[in-house]
Amino acid sequence: MLARVTSSAVLGVDAHPIAVEVHMAYGMQSFKTVGLPDGAVREARVRIKSALVNTALEWPVRNITVNLAPADVHKAGTAYDLPMATALLAASQQINARGPSWALEDFMIAGELSLSGEVRPIRGALPMAICAMEQGCKAIILPAQNAAEAAIVEGLTVLPVRHLRQVVGFFRGQELPEYEPETLAPIDLPCAHMDFNEVKGQENAKRALEVAAAGGHNVLMVGSPGSGKTMLARRLSSILPSMSFQESLEVTKIYSVLGLLPGGAGLLDQRPFRSPHHTITSVGLIGGGSGMPRPGEVSLAHNGILFLDELPEFQKRTLEVLRQPLEDQRVTITRAMMSLTYPSSVTLIASMNPCPCGYAGDPTHPCRCSAQQQQQYRSRISGPLMDRIDIHIEVPAVRYRELRQVEGGQSSAEIRRRVQATRQRQDERFQKSPEVHCNAQMRPAHLRDF
Repeated sequence: MLARVTSSAVLGVDAHPIAVEVHMAYGMQSFKTVGLPDGAVREARVRIKSALVNTALEWPVRNITVNLAPADVHKAGTAYDLPMATALLAASQQINARGPSWALEDFMIAGELSLSGEVRPIRGALPMAICAMEQGCKAIILPAQNAAEAAIVEGLTVLPVRHLRQVVGFFRGQELPEYEPETLAPIDLPCAHMDFNEVKGQENAKRALEVAAAGGHNVLMVGSPGSGKTMLARRLSSILPSMSFQESLEVTKIYSVLGLLPGGAGLLDQRPFRSPHHTITSVGLIGGGSGMPRPGEVSLAHNGILFLDELPEFQKRTLEVLRQPLEDQRVTITRAMMSLTYPSSVTLIASMNPCPCGYAGDPTHPCRCSAQQQQQYRSRISGPLMDRIDIHIEVPAVRYRELRQVEGGQSSAEIRRRVQATRQRQDERFQKSPEVHCNAQMRPAHLRDF
């Protein structure tokens, strides 16, 4: 007996359809999985058997072969548990493979099984839902915890399940309620409630960051310790324009693939702010790793801010890998088995001291560094990387009388209104160039035209 179920494999930030085929034959009892499965997919046999037994279903004593097609695509993760179990039940005729107006392969199914038969959440539910819509599936069956992100895809029926019994009941003719989107509270990011009016003084730096936010420019702030560089950088998110639906969708897909979406969350509508420690490796910053390449910090900051504090303290090799992402706004990671591309359109905000002791040019603290030490310190950052940072600004220490001021200046809401008005003018300017959204993305031809 042969049964087929539709599932999907997530490669990069996109999902591709996978046919889960189960064939049963008489003979010595065995269970073989073919089609380039990784260890987690091969271990599904153990989870499926326990889930069936604990759900009062029959484990067929047959020669069972599971094929994941196309066979040349690497299959990883635990999302194949539920489709493999469903196809197994259909092949053993414990559920209906066809109904009056549907076939089993018309539904995209994904989910991890526990030994008790509970359905656990998976990674990449949003790309899978987009794939289901593109393939014309009647509905997607997936864990209830992933229903909110899958429901972002308009026109797709989402059927959330919490236990294998619900899937069995559905294909035996019972009703399975559709997911009804809820009004979710906005997700608070670490910098969501920070405001520029909390910063005393530094009017020149504030103006530079406003220009950077309006044009999507990269910024390097140079100043002594305690001058407020980190404080300014963390408040840049509060003046950035709101993300469009397409930008939110791109960001949500990345976080969905990594399993970083908060529980029950749908569309992420706030621009990400990532601030990795200077001990991060090049793989952690740019992405990669063994097996399936994963996105790094530069992709997690897509359509948002990547803040590198104490820039010269990062390993030089780590910083050099930023050249291509800052230029092309995407990262291509090539490994022996595959080559994946992740988006990386970020606003880079970097900060550094003017010298190793931090007080070169400070009127109140003498600098203890020699000219050679200062030169060596600055040479840790290569010229090509510095060329990709549009705005370089000095951030001097704030005087005591400025710190005593009650008022901190303009609020983030006021600055944000000006930034949004500027972005609107840029949208009108670049209507004939859909790949350009702000001034920083202009090419030489645009510079000549405008």
